[in-house]
Order: sequence, then structure tokens, then C-alpha cells
Amino acid sequence: MAEIDDFMAFGRDVLAVAGRIAAARFRTSLAVEDKSAEGGFDPVTVADRLVETAIRERIEARFPDHGIGGEEYGVAHGSSAWRWIVDPIDGTRAFMIGLPVWGCLLGLLRDDEPVLGFMHQPILGETFSGDGTKAWVEGAGVRREIRANRAATLPSAVLCATHPDMFGAAVQPRFDRLAGSVRMTRYGGDCYNYCLLAHGLVDLVVEDALKPYDILPLVPIVRGAGAYVTDLAGNTPEGGLVIAAANTALHRAALHMMGG
Repeated sequence: MAEIDDFMAFGRDVLAVAGRIAAARFRTSLAVEDKSAEGGFDPVTVADRLVETAIRERIEARFPDHGIGGEEYGVAHGSSAWRWIVDPIDGTRAFMIGLPVWGCLLGLLRDDEPVLGFMHQPILGETFSGDGTKAWVEGAGVRREIRANRAATLPSAVLCATHPDMFGAAVQPRFDRLAGSVRMTRYGGDCYNYCLLAHGLVDLVVEDALKPYDILPLVPIVRGAGAYVTDLAGNTPEGGLVIAAANTALHRAALHMMGG
């Protein structure tokens, strides 16, 4: 337990540093590169790279036997069962146009299973964290536990996804069917959607074409708030199609409608 507490404190501290680096470059004139090799648009800025570098340097100094996997600089294998996952700025598109709905993501895995997760939004001054059994939001020096909406049903649900274009041709009709069954659907939000679900403000998040660093840091936050997050087969998501829901009945209904 003391070890987990140490990791939790480290994660919160290192993201505070990362957040200051990102915030200093928010709404400034930054060159945007397109790193997509297959068409489309996959932006990266110097802020993404500086944030990931700062996080990796601190992990390497404090836990030299831990592995690290990051969006910008790939995988560094460790000698222990612990591995950190870094998405320096999840929501680079929002970052580059000045919308404060991006976040710095950090997750900790043990034997490839998500154990701790963190999302820090420095402009709004919020940090969400979770250990798979509890989840918290911290802001203005106050840290409090949060819970997902246990009473949410499909007809009353608020459904979020980052963008409708993220769904492939086979998945889009299923998502449209789900969206037609809920109270309201909103697009945008990136990692923030999952934290709002943990907060009890959003009931469903369904997204496609995710990478491990997009979702693994968020899994302990969602689960810690009593919600459910899986892939289409009902397993811990490592990317691809992800379904997160506020309670088990809602998750089961969304999974069914999405074809699982």
C-alpha cells in the first residue's frame, strides 16, 4: 500500500510539472507538424515533445527499473513488472486551436494491467486520478472523491465521443443507432469525456481508433468511480473501439448496440 501511495504522489507531482510546461505554450504561436504517414491529420507540437521528455526524465530518475511507453518517444523496456504510459497532450487538436479540453495523461501498469491513472488539465486547474477502486478530482487545493451516475439509463444518458469521423464504415451505423437511443450526444472532449463520466456528469463515452496511451491512463479513473470501460469483447481496452459507461446495465446495453 505504501508503494502505491508513493506512486500516486509521484504521478500527481510529475503532472503538475508537465502541466506548467504545456500551459506556458498554450495559445502561443507554435508550429504544428503532421506525423501521419497514412493520410489524415495527426498533429504534434513542441509542447507535446517537451512535456513527454520532462515526464520520462523524472520517471527514469525516480524509478530506473520501470518501463515507459509514450506517444512521442515510444517504448523503453524496464526490468520490473511496472510500466508507465504517457500521453503528453491528449487532445492536441484542441490544444492547437486554444480550447482548454486537452489533458496530460499518465498511467501506471503492473504486468500490463492498469493500476493508477492521472489526467491533469492545467488551464482549468484540475487533476483527476484513480486507483481502480476509488477516483478523485483535485482543484483549488481541494481533493474529493467522485462517483459515476449509478442511476443512468439508456434513454436518460448523455453520450460523448471526440469526433464522428473516428468511426469506421462498419462501426458508424452502430454508433448512430446508439446515439439515437440516448437523451443527448455531444462531440469533442478527448480524455476529458472519461473524467466527466467518472464525475457523474456524462454517462457514456464510445470512441474508436484509440491507441493504448489514449485510454490506459483513464481506465483506473473510470473504474475507480464505479463505472465500466472495456473493448468490444468486454476486456480491458488497449485501444481500438472503447465503450465506457456509468453502470453495468448501461454498459451492457451499449455493448449490445455496438455489436458486442
